[in-house]
Amino acid sequence: MVPLIAALVPVLGSVLDRLIPDSAEAAKAKAELELRLVDAANQAALAQVEVNKTEAATGSLFIGGWRPFIGWVCGAALAAQYVAGPLLEWAAAAAGHPVPPLPKLDDMLWELILAMLGVAGLRTVEKMRGVAR
Repeated sequence: MVPLIAALVPVLGSVLDRLIPDSAEAAKAKAELELRLVDAANQAALAQVEVNKTEAATGSLFIGGWRPFIGWVCGAALAAQYVAGPLLEWAAAAAGHPVPPLPKLDDMLWELILAMLGVAGLRTVEKMRGVAR
């Protein structure tokens, strides 16, 4: 939402410059416009936070269970890619039955896992500071 607002402000500012000939009034109108756009973006972000809280608080696996599911899928993919796969290839080669290399997962797996760990780390900091519910 913020990039959209950042793109809109100059365009709307140039429109205001054309509509309001007085530069002081135009500057005041631009400031008011920016304030309203930022307020609208904040309201949208707060609404999304409330939805996230509701989803996380529910006991239903189909509503609140997607976060743990993604964590387990990432953990399983990491284990398959860097632990189980290489061990399977090594064991097969040691037994005299070499197998072709297993398919490699996308390199973006690390980015996804590190992002999730960062979010989990922030949650841990919240708990340590006593602000988590």
